[in-house]
Amino acid sequence: MKGAVVILGANGFLGRYLTRHLLRQGREVVAIARGHSEVDPRAMFIEWDGKTQGAWSLALEGAAMVVNLAGRSVNCRYNESNRRDILKSRVRSTELVGEAIRACRVPPSLWINASTATIYRHATDHAQSEWGGELGDGFSVQVATRWEESFFSARVPGATRKVALRTAMVLANEEGSVHGVLSRLARLGLGGAMAGGRQRVSWIHMDDFLGVIDWLENQPLVDGVINVTAPECPTNREWMQGFREAVAMPLGLPAARWMLEIGAKFMGTETELVTKSRWVEPLRLRELGFRWRWPEFRAALSDLRNRPGLDGFFAVPARRSLGARAWTSAESVRVG
Repeated sequence: MKGAVVILGANGFLGRYLTRHLLRQGREVVAIARGHSEVDPRAMFIEWDGKTQGAWSLALEGAAMVVNLAGRSVNCRYNESNRRDILKSRVRSTELVGEAIRACRVPPSLWINASTATIYRHATDHAQSEWGGELGDGFSVQVATRWEESFFSARVPGATRKVALRTAMVLANEEGSVHGVLSRLARLGLGGAMAGGRQRVSWIHMDDFLGVIDWLENQPLVDGVINVTAPECPTNREWMQGFREAVAMPLGLPAARWMLEIGAKFMGTETELVTKSRWVEPLRLRELGFRWRWPEFRAALSDLRNRPGLDGFFAVPARRSLGARAWTSAESVRVG
């Protein structure tokens, strides 16, 4: 039996799915969060404030894996207050985890820390890999850079392997998530191309995000940064067409950039989330032999249509559609 897994930010979008996934495997899960709301009751819950050390740090002693997903949501307006909270919540929580691991007599074998695929530049010419990718500029990139710096500069015992997940948008059929918002727009006939539709969209099905966590635990020689995306990277125009097909809506009004600006203010978010071209290549996953269950976005959307919410996601077994296939390291990357 594998050892305990400690999840920080266990009540967030990714944390809730990862907790359920590990519990279904029979793993002992310690869920660390600011409050117990949305935390699976079968996990051991420990409260923290994300700012100071406390009793929670004792849970890291002897753990098999620590997964830090803590951080304020970026789905907001980037005013001064929110910018400060977004940055501090990521950097400080990472520093705290590093300090706690350093104090362990038996440190965790693996420390996985969240990062973001947004760290790369706006790319419309070619994909950005872990080895050859170019970092971008602007607030989101600054946050990602500081986040990773705090992670990799943390002095922890040599027995603890460190992996930063540069994750693209993760798809699950849940209200308020990317999938939920875009599906609703498509049903309303508003699922057309956004800001011209040429920008690339990096994404990953929740099944495959969870699969990456499992895979990393069983890859003792893998460390450093990993691009966590699907191999297929459509344009925004193709992406929105896929959402329209998934909800059987033949028409979709396009949205110019100025329309998106108005809509973003109304929804309390930023246009960068849909206008930046995130063309991210999962080169290390592909070369190291990871197998995607959902490499193609249309098959992924079709699957998620039948798996609504957290309970629905785990109630319905994931099945590859007839047109989908697992991608292996021997195949070249498709880019839409």
